[in-house]
Amino acid sequence: MMTMEEHLFLKQLMMDQLEELQRKADGTVSDLLLLSIHSADELDTSAMDADRSFTLRIRDRESKLINKIKSALRRMEEGDYGECEMCGENIGIARLRARPVTTFCIHCKTKLENQEKIVSGF
Repeated sequence: MMTMEEHLFLKQLMMDQLEELQRKADGTVSDLLLLSIHSADELDTSAMDADRSFTLRIRDRESKLINKIKSALRRMEEGDYGECEMCGENIGIARLRARPVTTFCIHCKTKLENQEKIVSGF
């Protein structure tokens, strides 16, 4: 069971990360709007398109992380945070510090990854 201090630390960690990710997302929208205003030659346009595509892929991954953080914060409010979705046991504090949005204890996550390897043939 995690202490109140650990709970508050993890909550603040996720809130800080959420704020940073949302700030980046807002900046990306502004940057993309500015890029679309500037006209350039064909080569510059191609390079800008590649950069834009790369940036959007990164932001898509960050958007998924934002959703995971919001879900974890919701679980904190509901009192379910830190419980493994698979076995119901408490997730270790070291694992939560490393990956605060996790929903599986290390044992169950390892089991799931091994099953995925078998299914995918690796």
